[in-house]
Amino acid sequence: MGQVTGTNPILYTDYPDPDIIRVEDTYYMVSTTMHFMPGGVILRSYDLIHWEIASYVYETLDDTPGQCLADDKGIYGKGMWAASIRYHKGTFYVCFVANDTGKTYLYTATDIEGPWKKSTIEGFYHDNSLLFDEDGRVYIAYGNREIYITELNEELTAPKEGGLHRMALKDTGDVILGYEGTHFYKINGKYYLFFIHWPRNGLRTEACFCADSLLGEFTGGDVLSYDLDGIRSGVAQGGIVDTPEGDWYSVMFQDHGAVGRIPVLVPVTWENDFPVFGGGIAPKTVTVNTDKAAYDYEPLWCDDDFYYTPDENGKITLKKPWQWNHNPDNTLWSVTEKPGTILLRSGKLSKNLVQAVNTLTQRTIGPQCGAEITLCGSGLKDGDFAGLCTLQGDYGFIALTKEAGQTFLVMAEKESTAGFAGMGSVNTEPAKIIAKLPVERETVTLRAECDFTPGKDTAEFFYKAEAEEMPSCFEKLGETHKLYFKLDHFVGCRFGLFLFSTKETGGVAEFSRFRYFTE
Repeated sequence: MGQVTGTNPILYTDYPDPDIIRVEDTYYMVSTTMHFMPGGVILRSYDLIHWEIASYVYETLDDTPGQCLADDKGIYGKGMWAASIRYHKGTFYVCFVANDTGKTYLYTATDIEGPWKKSTIEGFYHDNSLLFDEDGRVYIAYGNREIYITELNEELTAPKEGGLHRMALKDTGDVILGYEGTHFYKINGKYYLFFIHWPRNGLRTEACFCADSLLGEFTGGDVLSYDLDGIRSGVAQGGIVDTPEGDWYSVMFQDHGAVGRIPVLVPVTWENDFPVFGGGIAPKTVTVNTDKAAYDYEPLWCDDDFYYTPDENGKITLKKPWQWNHNPDNTLWSVTEKPGTILLRSGKLSKNLVQAVNTLTQRTIGPQCGAEITLCGSGLKDGDFAGLCTLQGDYGFIALTKEAGQTFLVMAEKESTAGFAGMGSVNTEPAKIIAKLPVERETVTLRAECDFTPGKDTAEFFYKAEAEEMPSCFEKLGETHKLYFKLDHFVGCRFGLFLFSTKETGGVAEFSRFRYFTE
């Protein structure tokens, strides 16, 4: 038996609303992915500190105009939220709601890497958590401020007729956010409900309530109110899990500015059958016992030279860190037409970046990171923009564009002011061009650098001609762009490769040699 010691936050990147299970010596964590496809990301670990992408639950969720960025619609800030992951009698279960369709989805698989079978549960169960009881009954706990427990039928398709349905708890305090983000467990014969809530004059807080039976009174309260790193943001909302040796831990998240909501690991002990979280703190360092201390994890980001071979069914699967912004149009991108290049074609007119189909993204990583891409714009048409972005509601980008046959390099930015009211909508205002210069070469290398040091949250954009090899040849274009985490997109900043057309469709952008840099 070895040990692994890590530093909180354990992942400095956007994996919010974590739920976690252990199957033998392996931990699996599911996280919210909202409008990104494939969605329902599941991470794998053997020590709770280091993680890699195991799989995604679905390639696309549905095919609505909003999910396809069609008809001026979108699902920014909506889509898949706060999933529950469980393992029962050889089957994995992932359950969540989508806030654009109003449905509760249940996916099942016998292997964590799929294939996953899709179904729905009648009703809408906000931030739900499944519980498989020893007597064969299955329950779902859910809600906001008012927390309910409902028994499901054997098929897990609807509430069980005549089954349990009760309000287990009600938050009557003066709060910004009432109890939600439910995590539901039965441990040593007792039932536990864990929540996030946000007192009006305090931090986001983790709470726990316990009952001797499903009909009994749930009693408890706050178990952790702690501001890790002094950024005025509490650590809360997540699942608990035990190790094979019987130690307990919780993985929760902390809002960390523009990089997003990032996971934090907290040891859990028990006093009189009630959990104690980290002795009242989220410690800066955590040590976990493991039999696989030397395991080599795949990074949560990747370089890409875009050489792909179709499988036996002719399908192309991109490297795991890549996700599309909304559903892709698979007729408008290719990595086989010109090996070593990903081609993006425009098939519709868009007013700005957030309407663009087939923006290909990876999460940014704090405290500092960067990305480079080589772009050939010879196939662009007048009014096209193609380049590298830092994608949020407040986005920035560096791109090639054409006007009257002349190629220009531009840096642009867009400021968002939307809150919850902006969820699901698409801002149709064009970005503001900050800098613009004519270029003779239609192939350039673009670079974006992000600084998520607390209090900064900035992006800067650089370029160099393809023939220039030295890093010192990069030149900054435009201003330092300020990044913000806001509720219209409700996700951390992403690097993105994009193409959109404002005047005519049919333009082509050729991207090659993507490189990702971390501090």
